[in-house]
Amino acid sequence: MAGKYNRSYFIKSVPSLADAPADDGAEVAFAGRSNAGKSSAINAITGIGKLARTSKMPGRTQHLVFFGVDDNRRLVDLPGYGYARVSEQIKDQWQRNMEDYLRQRQSLRGLVLLMDIRHPLTAYDQQMLDWCAQAGLAVHVLLTKVDKVKRGAAANALMQVRNALKTMAGQGSAQTFSALKKLGIEEAEAILDRWLTTNDGNGLR
Repeated sequence: MAGKYNRSYFIKSVPSLADAPADDGAEVAFAGRSNAGKSSAINAITGIGKLARTSKMPGRTQHLVFFGVDDNRRLVDLPGYGYARVSEQIKDQWQRNMEDYLRQRQSLRGLVLLMDIRHPLTAYDQQMLDWCAQAGLAVHVLLTKVDKVKRGAAANALMQVRNALKTMAGQGSAQTFSALKKLGIEEAEAILDRWLTTNDGNGLR
């Protein structure tokens, strides 16, 4: 399993769904608050340190950013939400772009939703879960920065999120994760494997 995603590559960054790559094959999107560590998680899972651009200033990802796993499979870094220091007009546009993407993208197989384990299930996180439920989209929560809390607090947060997921249509799954300490990478890879693999052996569902 190790190294399975280490040949991922940048495809394009687009301001709206209309400019996205062709809607075929299969893709998994990553979403979360601007300070949840989306780009760091993508880099940790792929093993490519600078694949997704990271920044100390939350909100750096302002477009839909597409990465290829191979010719038929993609990872997508969605704009961060809830914290970025931008105008309300731009935030509204980001929200519309994400909602359009989640509801209209036919190649989308699942959403990896990142939450800071110290502050899970914010109103914005719940909104994303609601969108996934309405779209019938599989969701997997990464509780990031687990290295910053004690084991008991991490277990409690994980239980809280899993209980919340049980109430949504289609349900979802959750795990703890640390990009810094490389914790939870294999479990996250297994989710990507399941979503991006088909029964016909072509890598598509």
